[in-house]
Amino acid sequence: MSTTETSTTTATGTTATGTTDSATQRTARTLHTGWSLRSTAGPVPPEIAAVDVPATVPGTVHTDLLAAGLIVDPYLDANEHLLAWIGQADWSYTSTFDWQPDGHDRHELVFAGLDTVATVLLNGEVVAETRNQHRTYRVAVDGRLREGSNDLEVRFGSPVAYADAQSLALGYRPHVNHHPYNAIRKMACSFGWDWGLDTATSGIWKPVTLESWSSVRLAAVRPVVTVDGARGVVDVHVDLERAVASGEAGLGAGSEPGVGGTAGPVTVRATVGDVTQEARVEPGADSAVLQVVVDDPELWWPRGHGGQPLYDVRVSVTGGAGGDASRASSGGDGDGVDATRASSGVDAPGDEASGAEAPTGGGSAGAVLDEWSSRIGFRTVEVQVDPDEVGTSFRVVVNGEPLWIKGANWIPDDAFPHRIGHDRYRERIEQAEFGNVNLLRVWGGGIFESDDFYELCDERGMLTWQDFLFACAAYAEEDPLRGEVEAEVRDNVTRLMTHPSLVLWTGNNENIWGHDEWGWERRLDGATWGLGYYLDLLPALVGELDPGRPYAAGSPWSGSLDVAQSDPDHGSVHLWEQWNRKGYPTYRDVVPRFVAEFGWQGPPTWSAMTRAIHDEPLTPESPGMIVHQKAMQGNDKLTDGLLAHYRLPDEIEAWHWAMQLNQANAVQVALEHFRSHAPRCMGAVVWQINDCWPVTSWAAVDGDGQRKPLLYAMRHAFADRLVTIQPRDGGLAAVVVNDTEEALVGPLTLRRVAYDGRVLASEQVSLTVAARDTVTVPVPSTVAEFGAPESELLVASTPGVARGLWFPVEPRDSALAAASLSTSVTMLAEGSGAGYRVEVTAGSLVRDLALLVDKVDPAATVDEMIVTLLPGETAVFTVSSDVAGVGEELVSGRVLRTANELVG
Repeated sequence: MSTTETSTTTATGTTATGTTDSATQRTARTLHTGWSLRSTAGPVPPEIAAVDVPATVPGTVHTDLLAAGLIVDPYLDANEHLLAWIGQADWSYTSTFDWQPDGHDRHELVFAGLDTVATVLLNGEVVAETRNQHRTYRVAVDGRLREGSNDLEVRFGSPVAYADAQSLALGYRPHVNHHPYNAIRKMACSFGWDWGLDTATSGIWKPVTLESWSSVRLAAVRPVVTVDGARGVVDVHVDLERAVASGEAGLGAGSEPGVGGTAGPVTVRATVGDVTQEARVEPGADSAVLQVVVDDPELWWPRGHGGQPLYDVRVSVTGGAGGDASRASSGGDGDGVDATRASSGVDAPGDEASGAEAPTGGGSAGAVLDEWSSRIGFRTVEVQVDPDEVGTSFRVVVNGEPLWIKGANWIPDDAFPHRIGHDRYRERIEQAEFGNVNLLRVWGGGIFESDDFYELCDERGMLTWQDFLFACAAYAEEDPLRGEVEAEVRDNVTRLMTHPSLVLWTGNNENIWGHDEWGWERRLDGATWGLGYYLDLLPALVGELDPGRPYAAGSPWSGSLDVAQSDPDHGSVHLWEQWNRKGYPTYRDVVPRFVAEFGWQGPPTWSAMTRAIHDEPLTPESPGMIVHQKAMQGNDKLTDGLLAHYRLPDEIEAWHWAMQLNQANAVQVALEHFRSHAPRCMGAVVWQINDCWPVTSWAAVDGDGQRKPLLYAMRHAFADRLVTIQPRDGGLAAVVVNDTEEALVGPLTLRRVAYDGRVLASEQVSLTVAARDTVTVPVPSTVAEFGAPESELLVASTPGVARGLWFPVEPRDSALAAASLSTSVTMLAEGSGAGYRVEVTAGSLVRDLALLVDKVDPAATVDEMIVTLLPGETAVFTVSSDVAGVGEELVSGRVLRTANELVG
């Protein structure tokens, strides 16, 4: 079957509109249909080894075999172990496409992503060999195309075998988990993680196109944006590649020389908004920098701080017919001998253009040869890692305004990332917004995230930071790994640097910390381990390609190698002792400057868990449950972390609720503590917002995309205005946080209340909290001295803000009785299935009320959860669901849960 899709593009991956002359402007034709998959070596079951499988591109081996019904779903039960052979096998993708001479000078296959150990053959001839999932490859095929049908094959070697072999070739380097993922430039978590399954797949995971162009193309465009007073300045860096001169080499079979020759002068035009500049690039030069100035630009702000205006940037290159046909000078690859040139920023640029720039409205004769477009935002950003009176700060400042970062860590949202599309990204980012998150950190064991992800974050004001892809391991600094690292960084910094939401590049995840504290130094025995990447190569590349964007050597990062990476007084820290050993109340023992990782485990929603696991009986230790618990001694840590607060239930649904609630409580305790110490502490990034499959993990949104109670706890603790009661100086204090642009003025009422609702003591103080400020009010001893701690609590409230609560003893040590509840359910639109209004009134103190609505409808959501009611109070919940007639189920005992039931 032949591929026939065609499109005209203005740059790699950007589709043009309007009419073009195919003999002048670059065109791109997608090659996504007609593919088949076959195993070529390895431990493949006979019934699969003999089959040609229809293949989807973009896609992977696992998803193709699954779509063909040849394997079981790796997300279900213990199937992961049944499919380990896939990563140990070799595979071949084949297709054919028709081609006719088109008059263009150059023809290139562009692979936006190959995962990972790939050999590309065109008409039986090897044209490229690749070893990096994170790069884009541009493969010259002039002289190799044939008129009519062309055979295209991509052979993939086993990533498991390659990683094992490279671990010997490069030398042993310490790593977590069981595969040497640090010896291959592939998504680390595809080899398994403490929340992820081991897939180790292969495939053409990003688009494939056949690009045709003449004379010159835009090899890379980098708009460097600065704000200079009332001016927005965009220095548009343009790298060009010129085609091979007619008669030298590289013309496709039957082709004629393209319009414009290869080495004549061309004109580069850059437009930002409605302001345009032009530059003439003379023969022998292959780059230009055009400065475009926008007066009084609207500033881009993070969500909660202002709007997100975005400006269109358009770049084109034009040239006239009949130009000099001599070979292009420095920077042009020429005859296509290098079959694996990266498409963005890897080609060495020549001298910058020396021609004069033209003002807005200037024109240049000649055909448009190539175009590029993107969007930018005008804003300034600093990440201040500076010595101060405490130690070393870690503070994100946008447009001169320090931000309290309400963050969450982001992992690939699917074990097979090609399945994540625009709608899924939008849904996850909306869920993060529901949790009042303002920053997503893209973790270094995954991928450089997609354009869709970053574009949505730009539009919505969601700050991002992107780790470079090094995680929990030592990495060789010698070639070939070093060359691959530089190439992937050039590719992806060039691709992502336009996005105003991106505020920080980070060198690695936990590798400097690991070297210092995890016993690596002895095991390395003098071998390189990555420090040269983090301190030299990466900051140099960021400085060259994306000047002005902050860079941190690692996460955590104390600001210096002379200070321990785990010191809470210095820079960013990761806090894992609480989950691993200490219990969550000990978060209050640490006052960090910035927390880049911390978290607590909990199971996925009930519907996700029971969809993925079919054990009979289903228990926390049943076979499928253990496969879906990847953390070392994870269930033991769940139990140890629960017993200080609640009793351990024996029934599985009660166990599930207890662990989900404890996860929510743990993170809320930590976040309220961190926020109460602003501005000493200036942010916390919860591990993690999302999952890649249904699993017991630290996520707030499970692998089926459903909200866990944790997301509601984050929503409460990350609210713009917060009242929390915290230990201070041997007593208690109410801390009021106002992260809005308006002052908070009103009385603060402090009460000690008995479990039966009686007010035992009360004080009221006047309160003024300035914009973006925090005020601490000591609780008077008359209110804070408990007569019967097991049956009393403190309540701090101010109008318009959710109240803060303090219980002096743990629930299991309290007099908390069984919940007394009365309920009513009303359909929002009779007979339509639009949803339900649920009212719950407490006849007694009710702690942490929740509606686990997914048990009734897996697609349902509820607007609130983890609500504490004093006697006589009512909570109203809105349930969104398309399922009619299930109102009574929403208030059944298995759906409407409270902490009270975990005490007796």
